Amino acid sequence: MWTDTRATETLGLRFPIVQGPFGGGPSTTALAAAVSNAGALGSFGAVAMEPERIEQVVAELRAKTTRPFSINLWVPIRGEDDREITPEAAARLQARLAPYARKYGLDPNTKPVPGARFERQIEGLLRASPPVFSFVMGVPDPAILAEIKKRGAKSIGTATTVDEAVALDEAGVDAIVASGSDAGGHRGSFLRPVEQSLVGTMSLVPQIVGAVRACVLAAGGITDGRGIAASLALGADGVQIGTAFLATHESGAPIAHKLLLGTPHARVTRLTRVFSGRHARGIENAFMREMEEHPEDLLPYPAQNDATRELRRAAGKAGRAEHLALWAGQAAALARTAGAAELIEQLANETDRALRQSRMGPRGSP
Repeated sequence: MWTDTRATETLGLRFPIVQGPFGGGPSTTALAAAVSNAGALGSFGAVAMEPERIEQVVAELRAKTTRPFSINLWVPIRGEDDREITPEAAARLQARLAPYARKYGLDPNTKPVPGARFERQIEGLLRASPPVFSFVMGVPDPAILAEIKKRGAKSIGTATTVDEAVALDEAGVDAIVASGSDAGGHRGSFLRPVEQSLVGTMSLVPQIVGAVRACVLAAGGITDGRGIAASLALGADGVQIGTAFLATHESGAPIAHKLLLGTPHARVTRLTRVFSGRHARGIENAFMREMEEHPEDLLPYPAQNDATRELRRAAGKAGRAEHLALWAGQAAALARTAGAAELIEQLANETDRALRQSRMGPRGSP
């Protein structure tokens, strides 16, 4: 059976499907718990959270599911995340954002509130000790991975190149997400610049499978059972799916965002730095186009992310897609509206059908 893989064995799942974690509002405990209760691995992106809130989220998830679930954090990239921002650079961005802030009744002179630091977040996460820890943007410190293993938990790292996957494998993670450039949201590249790490899922997965010992999860452009079947054929032990779960009822994505998923508007996506300071894939909108006319005013992560956070929240509440971070992968037009459990059932049935058809030949021919 296609459901009997190293992924299901390693992570304790019924289906080799991991829900991609979403940072900020799109992640909800309702979504993660529904996915886990349906036999896949629910995930919660905690990148912006203080350690106390992370502990609360883990407690909420334990109250909603007895199945494994994952909490995701971003590993700091040394030399990038700790760059000093000059007052002049901060003032230029603040002036650039001021017209948008005024549209939503925000004070353009309010100083951004910095997000939580990873060092404190991981302390809270270790205290909460979820069943699965997942990471993007790098390799966690060996001491962190040792503490995870000591707790009997599993670890998942994300790679956008073969070299990154090898680094994660040598560090001893239990599973590696092979994240192709098709994937929506933030690119997790950490050994080379993103521009040098844009490897498509079809090319990336078999190379990583051949280079590592850990369980491999394919990610990027997978929204239905055909994508799952194709990933398994490439040698993956399972898949991580993000955009399709972003469109579910339980997702916390703004309605204006959800309404674009599964439509022709979602056929074209591209990378941008305007929302967070890091490259991420999303549906093009006015904010992207207008801010990219002045790249010299953009700040690196996390300063850019902190500066635009309240604007994005206000745009979401107002239903204004033109100022939202519309994260979506390259197969976003295939997303559909459904509950999380219903989506997993659909994915399982579609995978069964796709695998049967592959054995019969093209389009079911003998």
